[in-house]
Amino acid sequence: MNFRAMVVLLALAAATPEMRYFHYERPIAGLGSRAGQTCVALDAGTFAHAAPGLTDVRLYRGTAETPFVIREAAPVEQKQREIAPLNLGKRHSQTTFEAAMPEGRYSDVELDVTAKNFIATVAVTGSHTEGGSEGTELGMFTIFDLSGQKLGRSTVLHLPESDFRYLYFAIAGPVKPEDVTGLSVERVPVKQTYVTVADTNRVVEKGRETTVQFKVPANVPVERVEFVVGAEPANFSRDVTVQVVPDAAPKQTDGAAEPPAPVESSGNLLRLHATRDGHRIDEEHLAVDAPWAEFGGAGSTWTVTIDNGDDAPLAINDVRLEMAERTLCFDAAAGASYALFLGDPALAAPRYDYATLFVPEADEAQATLGPEQANPEYETRPDARPFTERHPALLWVALVLVVVLLGVVAVRTAKEAPKT
Repeated sequence: MNFRAMVVLLALAAATPEMRYFHYERPIAGLGSRAGQTCVALDAGTFAHAAPGLTDVRLYRGTAETPFVIREAAPVEQKQREIAPLNLGKRHSQTTFEAAMPEGRYSDVELDVTAKNFIATVAVTGSHTEGGSEGTELGMFTIFDLSGQKLGRSTVLHLPESDFRYLYFAIAGPVKPEDVTGLSVERVPVKQTYVTVADTNRVVEKGRETTVQFKVPANVPVERVEFVVGAEPANFSRDVTVQVVPDAAPKQTDGAAEPPAPVESSGNLLRLHATRDGHRIDEEHLAVDAPWAEFGGAGSTWTVTIDNGDDAPLAINDVRLEMAERTLCFDAAAGASYALFLGDPALAAPRYDYATLFVPEADEAQATLGPEQANPEYETRPDARPFTERHPALLWVALVLVVVLLGVVAVRTAKEAPKT
């Protein structure tokens, strides 16, 4: 880090919050007369007008700053890939194996199966002891690969929420032991709710593709793309690509920065409700993960593309960009009024004991954010940077003058020197 950047950071870190320096304010509505822990969901507009990471958000009761914590709905943890199958082999006509599961609660288990074009049934038993004594039957599940029929593939077992340390699998169907290479597991999220960032039913059909575009303001997170599809067709499998292109990057103090490269991710929309070879299959996945992107304060254009192949386009009723819900929680005083202030990028994130010691309550009160409005007392924050930072051109002028002066002195010295 160069000296100039360090000075700027120190100046920003020294900034203290004052209500007159915030661009925007939003009242907290629906508080009622109850006192105690209260939470309010943050919408996309909060992120659009706040600093990255909500570092400049402050809560005030009257003119007094009120401690709070911003709580994010827990996302599903990354899958633990390649949990090794144990004692993999054949028993009678079935492929059987075991797996030592990670500690904690989990739900969906995905089998890594290399076989193609098959339908099979998987019986799963759970146990807390190795060897399967006193096991609990968790159910029968259908896995399949119907990509040859353009009906997709699924090897996910939708288990009831479980915490068994060992799972035992028996696969009936054309899946051989050598086709099973491992499994992965999804942890159970504490609570997963989403807030709509943007939505539209305006789609463009061109050739074999259906496309939808969105403009997303700077700093607004997007975690997934959800589709609302009509009842027909009853069964489909379509590949989806999501591309994010940053808008022009904001100019930096040391010159215009190159905009980041676009980011892209892909997924699959699947709806399959059918009976195949005597097996009932009910699978539906109508959301895909959004690509992770951070563009340094720039907005972005999102293009969602559905590849229809040779099939008729899907009847898209709605496409939604969604973010995991974030809630701001605080201890409300009975009958008091509170307002959220934001829009002062000079501030660093607050550090409250309340956030460090926060314990969510089961009966927390719910409030809502009122409409955003301009802060009527807004003033531009004085520039606290050193004079040389605020006027960098003067530094170069002074440097040129020094060089010229040294040159003049050198020439005079050379002329006055005695000739030998």
